[in-house]
Amino acid sequence: MSERKVLNKYYPPDFDPSKIPKLKLPKDRQYVVRLMAPFNMRCKTCGEYIYKGKKFNARKETVQNELYLGLPIFRFYIKCTRCLAEITFKTDPENTDYAMEHGATRNFQAEKLIEEEEKKIQQEREEEELNNPMKVLENRTRDSKMEMEVLENLQELKELNQRQAQVDFEGMLDKYKEMERRQREREKEEDERETKEMLDRALVKRLRDSDSEEETEDAKDQSRKPTADKPTDILTTDENTGPQGSSSVGVKKQKVESWERSVGGLGGKGALGSLVVRKKPADSACKPAAAAPRQAVDTQTGAGAAKPESSTASNGQPVATQNGSSLSLLGAYTDSDDSNSD
Repeated sequence: MSERKVLNKYYPPDFDPSKIPKLKLPKDRQYVVRLMAPFNMRCKTCGEYIYKGKKFNARKETVQNELYLGLPIFRFYIKCTRCLAEITFKTDPENTDYAMEHGATRNFQAEKLIEEEEKKIQQEREEEELNNPMKVLENRTRDSKMEMEVLENLQELKELNQRQAQVDFEGMLDKYKEMERRQREREKEEDERETKEMLDRALVKRLRDSDSEEETEDAKDQSRKPTADKPTDILTTDENTGPQGSSSVGVKKQKVESWERSVGGLGGKGALGSLVVRKKPADSACKPAAAAPRQAVDTQTGAGAAKPESSTASNGQPVATQNGSSLSLLGAYTDSDDSNSD
């Protein structure tokens, strides 16, 4: 494989390049090349449209006796995709474009024709001005006059449009700015209102949470408090006292205080004590009869342990004593029970 990469070739000593025969080819020979349509065209035979960029297998040849600044001009032969008619076009290096020759017409060529016409007129004018200075002055005067006429016509058209439209542009802009300002204020007010509502909802929720917490705390405190809220409930509650006398005395004192708060003093003349009517003895003969049983009771209970008792009449009804009311008897009875239990 080393002979494929040689840099120096061997020339024999008797080598003569003039003796090498030259290949004679015709100057108008054609080559097959692959190209794309350089512009939009329409076939004259069948009317088929051939768009720019469509690929063809074309034949290429050099145009004889046509040069532009020493550059050769090439001609291309293609066939219509529908009727197979031959279409030819060649290069145009002067305009850096392609020129249509035969078999089809170029589409959208009106603008190009107008440009070519304007370019031709401009070239003729420049040639005239180059040789005639007065022609230059005339052309400038005519151009300035035409420009003034164009400006006057334009101003007239503007005034006519303003009269017909009757649109106040300044007022329209001011109105638009006012609408934008109101829109911004409205959006700002809506944002503030939504923020206030959110804060109010959060505050109400917080207050509800605090109220529920206070209610739960109150319920816990009430459950911890003793159940003997009524003063009379202490009479029905059981006593859980110890063997010491001080505890029993405290309990007794507590019962007496609660009783006095509810119905008054035991021996005093309170509101409830006035409700009990004392029964007066009918004659003096009843006094010794009532005193005899009392003395008997005193002898039985002993000195210093005097207890109030009620005497019964001959008809079997109880009679209250003069020393206290029925409520005081009830209080003394409960005190005696407490002392017995002690």
